[in-house]
Amino acid sequence: MKKLASLTAAGVVITLAGTGTAVAQTHSAQPGVQQVTSRPAAAQQVAALQAAPKSAATNSRLYRTGRLAATNCSPGEIRRGSTAAYKRFLQRMTNCLNKAWATQFRKANLRFSKPRLRIVTRKVNNACGRWVSGAAGVYCSADRTMYMLITKRELRDPFAVGIARLMAHEYGHHVQQLAGISNYYFQARQRASRSAQLQLSRRHELQAECFSAVFMRTIAHSLPVPQEHWDHTVNWFRENGHKGWAQNDHGKGRSQAAWMERGYNSAQPGSCNTWKASSRAVA
Repeated sequence: MKKLASLTAAGVVITLAGTGTAVAQTHSAQPGVQQVTSRPAAAQQVAALQAAPKSAATNSRLYRTGRLAATNCSPGEIRRGSTAAYKRFLQRMTNCLNKAWATQFRKANLRFSKPRLRIVTRKVNNACGRWVSGAAGVYCSADRTMYMLITKRELRDPFAVGIARLMAHEYGHHVQQLAGISNYYFQARQRASRSAQLQLSRRHELQAECFSAVFMRTIAHSLPVPQEHWDHTVNWFRENGHKGWAQNDHGKGRSQAAWMERGYNSAQPGSCNTWKASSRAVA
């Protein structure tokens, strides 16, 4: 087990093009945050979306499905320097996420489909455009694909809990896409003022973070996720989660930590309704 001191990991910014962005601790290193500009879906992609009412976000059927299904997920260790082991971990984590959320969508009587996973060792363009400089991964809503970049830095000292949390956040945006939440978000952004756009972005991102925490609770014993490691991760986001963004489109550190705690403590998607939360709760 990693010592807690080794968990002070760098903030690796993940751009979810056309969907949102996240910060993740994926390797052991000195604290730091790389900044990446978030890109909303292209105008032509937004125009092609199926119309979604506000209730798709504020009153999703997913909120009434109870505790997220347990998967007994055990993706194995990531050996330092092993690209093959890293790839297996990402693939197994995706399988765990598919299993958990497929069950939840069945409970909600909503259609479910798996996202694609493409693991790359160099930056590639995708259906949402060019790879954003500084990003270690991309979720593109246009082709519903998670692109994960494996770099030498992560291979040197991978942090399994951080990588799992990151993937669960990206997958959270896929959940939003399937449930119609992202459709409402993209369309609402088109009509909103700049300040309102930022608040919509925070609601979108903080919900994905909460969904991530919900999943992390269900694999706490099988990954495992020691409580002290989770507490350290939450505290890191409380202090540093906002520092990578030039504008407040992801929420202040205390807001990120609060939604992480909310999701983890409940293990229920229903606790992640950021769309009905007060402005203060998504500040």
